[in-house]
Order: sequence, then structure tokens, then C-alpha cells
Amino acid sequence: MPPGAYNLDLYKGDSNHWQVKLWEDEAKTDPANLAGATARAQIRDKAGGSMVVPLACTVTTPNIIDIRMAASDWSKWTIQKSGVWDLEITYATGDVQTVLSGVVNWTADVTA
Repeated sequence: MPPGAYNLDLYKGDSNHWQVKLWEDEAKTDPANLAGATARAQIRDKAGGSMVVPLACTVTTPNIIDIRMAASDWSKWTIQKSGVWDLEITYATGDVQTVLSGVVNWTADVTA
């Protein structure tokens, strides 16, 4: 199954936090089982390209993934105004699934 699409529109220098809840059904009544799972997310200049920022991921059972980008992560930023990202889960079984992906765009800040 292809990952869901979720684009990130960032403001340079700001901290960012996203929370993803995964469900087994469209009605969102049956939470996905993330027991023993780990999550990884990265921003890159392009698919298969250089990593710009590894995003910190925390899994909370049964179905929540918190993703954080600290303000200090902007010092690692090496790309111009856009890139790509995705969120990948490794389940306790060893199965790997990319659940979200998208484009990353950012706006330069005024207050430096």
C-alpha cells in the first residue's frame, strides 16, 4: 500500500512537532498495533539524496507517533527551500512500512 501524502510547510528557525495516529480502519475505531515498533523520519534534498535532518520519533502505544524537529536542527539544513520527507515504521515482526511521505517547503524567517 502506498504511503499517505502529508506535506510539511516549515518556517525557518522554528521548532516543529507533529503527531500521527495510525488506524486499522477508515472509521478510525480500531487503533493500529504499534507495540514493539520503532519509527524513523528524515528530510532529504530528494528521494535517495542527501539527508538534511533526521527527525526525532517517539512511539506511544497503541497507535501514536510523535515527530519533532528542534529549532537547532535548522543548522543542519543544506538544501534550498524544498525537499522531501517520509515516516517509516519497523514493526516488532520486522516488517517495514512507510506510512507517510511528502514535499517539504520552508519560508525564511525575519527575526534571526
